Amino acid sequence: MVFNTGAALLDAIVLAVVSKDKEGTYGYKITQEVRGVLEISESTLYPVLRRLQKDECLEVYDMAYAGRNRRYYKLTEKGEAQLRLYEVEWKNYSRKISQLFEGGL
Repeated sequence: MVFNTGAALLDAIVLAVVSKDKEGTYGYKITQEVRGVLEISESTLYPVLRRLQKDECLEVYDMAYAGRNRRYYKLTEKGEAQLRLYEVEWKNYSRKISQLFEGGL
């Protein structure tokens, strides 16, 4: 992608991916789903997950899987509210950009 992905957009994408599973999802799966939208490395994703956890948008829990612990991430109420805000902001932003490309505002 030729456009930079800012922190807010990356946060919004991660929250949207995590919100798909009410019981939570794990880091590798989040990475794969985000990569369906934009190219991202795990070294970029995990600081985003930690920041969202610190901001109380995600809660984290571990569960055994194949003899190992797997870390799961789940949206909190604050995370759900933040995702709704991002959705509104994105719709407004993308509508304005589309209008500009289509000939004016």
